[in-house]
Amino acid sequence: MLFMRRPSGTVAPGAFFPFQKYRMSTAPSFKPFKLALIQLGSIGPDKSANLKRAYEMVLKVAGGDGSAGSKPSLVVLPECFNSPYGRVSKYAETIGFTKADDIEVQTCQSESVRMLSSAAKEANIWLVGGSIPERDADNKFYKTCTVYSPTGALVAMHRKVHLFDIDIPGKITLKESKMISGGSSMNFFDTEFARIGLGICHDVRFPELAMISARRGCHMLIYPGAFNLTTGPLHWSLLQRARAVDNQVFFAMCSPARDMSARYHAWGHSMVVDPFGKILAEAEEGQGVVQVSIGEGAPCMCDY
Repeated sequence: MLFMRRPSGTVAPGAFFPFQKYRMSTAPSFKPFKLALIQLGSIGPDKSANLKRAYEMVLKVAGGDGSAGSKPSLVVLPECFNSPYGRVSKYAETIGFTKADDIEVQTCQSESVRMLSSAAKEANIWLVGGSIPERDADNKFYKTCTVYSPTGALVAMHRKVHLFDIDIPGKITLKESKMISGGSSMNFFDTEFARIGLGICHDVRFPELAMISARRGCHMLIYPGAFNLTTGPLHWSLLQRARAVDNQVFFAMCSPARDMSARYHAWGHSMVVDPFGKILAEAEEGQGVVQVSIGEGAPCMCDY
């Protein structure tokens, strides 16, 4: 039986991490841009090696293929890119920031945050840093997505709201609610080309989060995620296409590559969907990069 767990706390429409410094009063006008999803592989128990691999992949992808206009404006890493899936307490890091005023990222306790900030700055790109396990001041654990501007500034954070509890006899049993707490905020960030909403994995099953983000002016929603070999073939594509069509937005999910030697087997198939529900690009199960031009020749989005 599949349990679609509601958030542990109440999420009000105005409940956002207070990164107001980096948000415009109104959504920016949409402009076409290039997006790259990194379906990272070989994520093992050595966090330093995982971070080094992610850093190198971000810089490689951000360089484009050398041709004019090939450089992506926005790069995305997958859920759990810095550590094995489900090993929360062992790999959790303290981020410590809940507002954007006077943040000095390079003094952050989190080595993942420092690496992501450096990668975004060096590559001169917007970077969605997948998700990492986070420990807060009250010793609560979360799955947290952080976002960086081309200057390396930390501009947004999202803690996974909906926790993944599943029990399908003979296939998969996992109780995420025993490992982490649910977040209590909805989050987006503004770039010079679009307003982009955030979620993580199981958040995609709950349409309210996407609906409110769209009503707040988001042109695209990006959810790092790691469906498994049971739920992946059933719902990975279906849910992304549904959220895109429901809200007339572009939608993308970035998965880790599948590793059959790991304890958790990710589905892979990172993809990008347009507002008509058309799959613009999709990876297979191994390590790879999905690159898409967003908004060039794609259907127009509706205004709300």
